[in-house]
Amino acid sequence: MYKSKIFIILIAAVYVFYVVFEFNGNPDLAFYFESLIVPLVVARYVVSVKPKNKLFLLFFVIFAASDLLAIFDKIAYPDVNSSYYQYAYYLGNSLYVLAYFMLFFKMCQSINFKYVFKNLKVHLFVLIVLDVYLIYVLYAIEQPNLRTNSIYFLENTYNIIILLVLSLSLLNYFYRDNEKSLFLFFGVLCLVFSEVIDVANIYISQSSLLNFLATTLVLGAFYFFYEQSQLSNVSPREDKYYPHLKP
Repeated sequence: MYKSKIFIILIAAVYVFYVVFEFNGNPDLAFYFESLIVPLVVARYVVSVKPKNKLFLLFFVIFAASDLLAIFDKIAYPDVNSSYYQYAYYLGNSLYVLAYFMLFFKMCQSINFKYVFKNLKVHLFVLIVLDVYLIYVLYAIEQPNLRTNSIYFLENTYNIIILLVLSLSLLNYFYRDNEKSLFLFFGVLCLVFSEVIDVANIYISQSSLLNFLATTLVLGAFYFFYEQSQLSNVSPREDKYYPHLKP
């Protein structure tokens, strides 16, 4: 408990420093503090939460690793025009994609798809239609800046996986109908909103306010992820399709 409180203070302090530097016109320092927020939350999770779901732990660690890699890139290669950043772009974003896949597989463990296909057909259809539309919208925004086939593939893979994770988290809530699945859905929702704001910030108009909103949503997302990891995966419903799963 004592260690957890120390991490809470550290996370709050780092977030405050980020906000101060972001709105005081010091984007470099703001970037460093922003990139430390998720690794600190992950450190708190590793120290405080037992037992840990392996896939969820991998999601946390890989996501944090990409943020830490961004700090290393900034320190080791201060020239943003360096050719190194072409490789850093692929590595950093590939780590995020891999992290989302870990979260996707983790949620697959929580759902009985036989139940979903039998009882949630309308929900599934609506989510598929919505996902296709959002992928199209994101593609329309990003397409003018996708200069190579590899960037096109990576960006579209990124968009598809985050929307799949969002849809699966909502199905998981419909299926589980408990506090744990609700917190997981809120976390994913915050993270996806953050990603959408990042797209607007990168491809439409750069703004300290947009960056602040995106970072705050990420912090909110990992708060919900942390809280749900301490809840048991039980449901008020009783049905024969409800599997017994690890927390």
